Amino acid sequence: MKFSGITARRKMAGASAGLLLGGIAAATIAAPTAAAAPAGCSASELSGTVSAVMGEARQYLNSHPGANQAVTAAFNQPREQAAANLRGYFTANPQEYYDLRGILAPIGDKQR
Repeated sequence: MKFSGITARRKMAGASAGLLLGGIAAATIAAPTAAAAPAGCSASELSGTVSAVMGEARQYLNSHPGANQAVTAAFNQPREQAAANLRGYFTANPQEYYDLRGILAPIGDKQR
């Protein structure tokens, strides 16, 4: 399936917005109360971390068309099918998996 430039940009923007909002929601839910929050866990710092990670992930996917295509296609698939397809793609391309895992690590570090 080929996408026009505008369609692809809209899908990436939608995917980025969805991931950003999901990351912020997860961080907000997982974060302890503000009074008990350790240094580096304020809402603005979490938002900054998620924003930086999204920018890095977007740049990475733009420079790796195979990974970009796999991730973009997953947004239009049922969850189980998307998970299986992504697992298959990243199993066949483990370096891309480890690269993206490293890019996304700061979000996981903030949740701990």
